[in-house]
Amino acid sequence: MRYIHNQSTDPAFNLAAEEWLLTESGDEVFMLWRNRPAVIVGRNQNTLAEIDETFTRERDIPVVRRLSGGGAVFHDLGNINFTFINNGNPSEGLDFERFTVPIQQALRSMDVECVFSGRNDLLIDGKKFSGNAQHFHGGRILHHGTLLFASDMTDLSGALRVDPEKYRDKAVKSVRSRVTNISSHLEKPMEVTEFIEALMAFVSDNASPDHMALTDGETEAIDRLADKRYRTWNWNFGSSPAYNFSRRTRTPGGLLDVNLYVKKGRVLKARLFGDYFGVRDVAELEERLVGSRHDRREIEERLSGIPLDDYLHGVTLPTLLDCLF
Repeated sequence: MRYIHNQSTDPAFNLAAEEWLLTESGDEVFMLWRNRPAVIVGRNQNTLAEIDETFTRERDIPVVRRLSGGGAVFHDLGNINFTFINNGNPSEGLDFERFTVPIQQALRSMDVECVFSGRNDLLIDGKKFSGNAQHFHGGRILHHGTLLFASDMTDLSGALRVDPEKYRDKAVKSVRSRVTNISSHLEKPMEVTEFIEALMAFVSDNASPDHMALTDGETEAIDRLADKRYRTWNWNFGSSPAYNFSRRTRTPGGLLDVNLYVKKGRVLKARLFGDYFGVRDVAELEERLVGSRHDRREIEERLSGIPLDDYLHGVTLPTLLDCLF
């Protein structure tokens, strides 16, 4: 078993590191890592249906899709992520609990009682502090999980808050649970970095930390993979399943009812209804939306400079953009 303490806090790099170690390295791995504030969505999710687009955009919170299934989660530096990569076969089926045993044992060594619950969660006093997911590739299994240690619960709830009525799709939905931080249950206060060191020492049986870094060559290869996949709109948003988007908004120009059909992240159909006034046919405006990414910046570029008031009297471009997300 190779033990890695990945010091990067770049979510795109860290998810690329998991994929590279799974597919390009023959090692069995245990890795600890953290992300700066980010939303991580599951492989089979509709990204926009899982996030508060305004919240994440205004706070410059990156949104990144991972390899494994399951629901969306918020990461920050108070959350620790652990990864196991082992040789395994999909025919053996998903087995989340066996990979969480070392984590449970480590916490109990710190006098924190926890239990495995349901399909893939760890709980303290009935509240979730760890969610887990898995991905198989070429006879190998990637298991990873979150460990809420001292996460900012305000950002956690804000980034993942979205109106479920806006999106109609068959994508996997996230299930929200009552959550807790590990730090609240420790008898002796501990900083997150101390906890990481203690957890690694327990799982690795006190292996030397001097050999737990990724090599320069690995770092370069992982960074290339991050550029190719995890830093791209096509992977993080364009890979979402097809969906219908609808939103009804009261604007200064009247009621505006937006309906979009989006596939592979691009608008294939657009209809704008309402009791607004206009001197030009709104079908021309709808046609401008077709073919665009369902992405605020790209739509803003497409619509900037056109006489929007001629189509939707009293509706400004920022107001229309808010209606489209």
